[in-house]
Amino acid sequence: MSDQPDQVVMPGGVPDHPHVRRLPEVIVNRIAAGEVIERPAAAVKELIENAIDAGALRLDISLDGGGVERMIVTDDGVGISPDDLTLAVERHCTSKLGDETLVHINTLGFRGEALPSIGAAARLSITSRPKGESGAWRIRVEGGKTYPPEPVAGAYGTSVVVEDLFFATPARRKFLKSARVEGRHVESVVRRLALAVPQTAFRFVLDGREVLDLPAQDMAARAAALLDASEADGFLNIAGEREGMTLSGFICPPSVHRSTANGQFMLVNGRPVVDPVLKTAVRVAYRRVIEPGRHPVVALMLTVPPEQVDVNVHPAKTELRFADEAAVRSLVIGTLQRALEHGAGVAGVRPVLSSAPRATRIWYPPEQGQMAPQPAPAYPAAPQTSGMAEPRLMFGDAPFARTLPVPPTSFAPGGANAPQDARLAGGMVGAGNPFAQVEEAGGARLDHPLGAAVAQVLDTYILAVAADGSLVLVDQHAAHERLTHERLREQYLSGRVQAQRLLVPDVVELPRVQQDLLLARQPMLERLGVEIEEFGGGSILVRALPAMLGRSDAISLLRDLADELEADENGAPDEMASLDGKLDAVIARMACHGSIRAGRRLTPEEMNALLRQMEATPRAGTCSHGRPTWLKLSRNDLEKLFGRR
Repeated sequence: MSDQPDQVVMPGGVPDHPHVRRLPEVIVNRIAAGEVIERPAAAVKELIENAIDAGALRLDISLDGGGVERMIVTDDGVGISPDDLTLAVERHCTSKLGDETLVHINTLGFRGEALPSIGAAARLSITSRPKGESGAWRIRVEGGKTYPPEPVAGAYGTSVVVEDLFFATPARRKFLKSARVEGRHVESVVRRLALAVPQTAFRFVLDGREVLDLPAQDMAARAAALLDASEADGFLNIAGEREGMTLSGFICPPSVHRSTANGQFMLVNGRPVVDPVLKTAVRVAYRRVIEPGRHPVVALMLTVPPEQVDVNVHPAKTELRFADEAAVRSLVIGTLQRALEHGAGVAGVRPVLSSAPRATRIWYPPEQGQMAPQPAPAYPAAPQTSGMAEPRLMFGDAPFARTLPVPPTSFAPGGANAPQDARLAGGMVGAGNPFAQVEEAGGARLDHPLGAAVAQVLDTYILAVAADGSLVLVDQHAAHERLTHERLREQYLSGRVQAQRLLVPDVVELPRVQQDLLLARQPMLERLGVEIEEFGGGSILVRALPAMLGRSDAISLLRDLADELEADENGAPDEMASLDGKLDAVIARMACHGSIRAGRRLTPEEMNALLRQMEATPRAGTCSHGRPTWLKLSRNDLEKLFGRR
């Protein structure tokens, strides 16, 4: 008979005087597994990280049933000895942590939780053969029960097989998605880890279908392969440095974007991360040049001194804590914005058609007995001296395109006979050459990236031919809108924003924390045209707002600013969507109304002047609304459109 008194159970099922007891090791491992191994992608991530830390030069990943039925990760790394195999499946046993201060961590894994967590929730088998050993050894763990190592045949390296994931924790298994969805999550993890080690070959097979087969390559080639070669054609190589931190990588122009952030790969000290600070910085850098709701495509590599970043935040090791988040934000935003400020058509910035349009119907002349089209009106042929002919269309429609005469051979670029607009823009084409080239002072020839205008279509689109023979199409309204926007914004940033004082100041009541955040940034707000002062009793008095905003609601504006500053206390007001976004929206509206309209017929000089200004204007690849201003079709692109490739 027990000496312990009977416990009184309360109505809620909790004993009146509960006793503290030690949980069995199996239950402890299963609880930990729920945090470390939340889905098949998390298990694959841990296994690949172990292989990378083992120095693998080739990785083979194979999944069945989205990873729930089986996952196999095989590497050619250093391997695990028989004695270490037993320790490897115990919690908090690792060979990677040499610094007990958890500061200088040079490996992807270091917590010693992954293998025991997988073994507690699934059927785990590890076969390994270290270099120089005559044979391999295998250890098995099923639902937390470990079996002794046994000798087997095996190649050098390690092969990990995980079967029947979450069979020991069925509550977790029923919350998994379909095999297709889980497989997509695994693929995303494999791609991010493949970027971290371009010198390692990756092969990924999902349900018998080869998804990736990447050889060992350099970082540029690996990034291009992971983000698709067609998008990588427009890659910009970036580099920045600030306070001991360095940023490198590749970004796509604003014309390349996606509906989700899956195209954003970020490494911090070689570790793939999903960090909100970096994601916010990328969004801010692209905000003025990309369509709302779309996400840019980037591959960023950030190097931070180990003592300024904490990687031991979460068992998944994808979250970080920076000692100076403001410096990291500034480095990322500044580096990306400098790269995006190149004019249109510069090297590396090449908007292209994302998908080739397909003809859905071809018009044929009617057969006898059917209604014939009206005869096409006769158009006078273009003078043969122009070098071009405006052909008579055969479908009964008037031509919507105007071809431009090629300048006479005596027309020298920048010469005395050149039109004034062309001379101001840097010169038009000369010597009968349709490829826009100008003579520089030193005698060198410089190809204009956007080429020379040769026609105008629908009085809206400019057709130009570049020096390499590519066809360039320019939306004249969108392009001029960006030029006007940049000119107005430069005026706005060059000095103090004009403030409009309110006839009756508004009183905004805010929590004390938000009030302090706004008052601490009072000088910055005044530079942006917002004048505030403390009113007492947890209130702020608004005396002036930017004149550009017109009759704006001061109360809602201040509350939005306060909410954003509280959510990101390192953010500056001029980066907040509530103020800077509204000011920029006003500038965009002004630029739209003050730009060349679609449907306006331009002279050849005006067209070429527009092209030259686009090449010299920052962010000219997209308009104020994030839409592309120009497209470039190379010979390969044209041949694909016509089915020649």
